[in-house]
Amino acid sequence: MVTREPGGTVIGEKIRAMLLDTENTEMADITEMLLYAAARAQLAGEVIARALESNMIVICDRWVDSSLVYQGVARGLGEGVFDVNSQAAGELFSPDVTILLDIDAEEAIRRLGDREEDRIESMGIEYRRKVRAGYLALAKSEPGRIQVIDASGSPEEVHELVKAPLKKAVQAFHEGAL
Repeated sequence: MVTREPGGTVIGEKIRAMLLDTENTEMADITEMLLYAAARAQLAGEVIARALESNMIVICDRWVDSSLVYQGVARGLGEGVFDVNSQAAGELFSPDVTILLDIDAEEAIRRLGDREEDRIESMGIEYRRKVRAGYLALAKSEPGRIQVIDASGSPEEVHELVKAPLKKAVQAFHEGAL
């Protein structure tokens, strides 16, 4: 099963729309953090827990690490983000494997091209640099779980790099190691 964050449920998609709406420029950092946690709690309880109970493999496009970095590090909310998300995600807090697609902030912006940015994407280069540094620090603190993939190559090259750790995780799942 593949999910996305925020979103993946009816309630989560409504929260996503609020979070990414460029008109919501007055949103307080703490509000942003709580909305992400609310969407995550809904997804965890409504979708992910049920899928795991059915012995499914779940792939999430983002999870708790995103809040730890975006709100905890880049927005400066610190440990409070960890505490709130511990409640929101519960026993699903830490995934078995995380693939971190690493690319420098300038290249990420270049790749957006003329596409309209959402509220988070419009935060600017310094915010993006803080986010990247936060992710790399988190990866360094959890090298067994977080696999850093150089995403500077073509989509095809990055796809090839992602396949190896995913295959390893799926194999471990089937062998009962996860």
